[in-house]
Amino acid sequence: MSRLDKLKLMELLWEQLSRPDDALVSPAWHAEALHETEQRLAEGKEPVMDWEAAKKELHRRFE
Repeated sequence: MSRLDKLKLMELLWEQLSRPDDALVSPAWHAEALHETEQRLAEGKEPVMDWEAAKKELHRRFE
């Protein structure tokens, strides 16, 4: 990717990231999925790992 293409991409990303959060709409299923995860966590049924371990696991899965 050329330097110019990289700069254009950065500008596009910055434009999108600088929009107010209220412009982003979560899908309807998202609140229910969060609720279910919180429920499993409260019941001790949801595995927990720190962020560094989670990043390593994601890298392992997708590389």
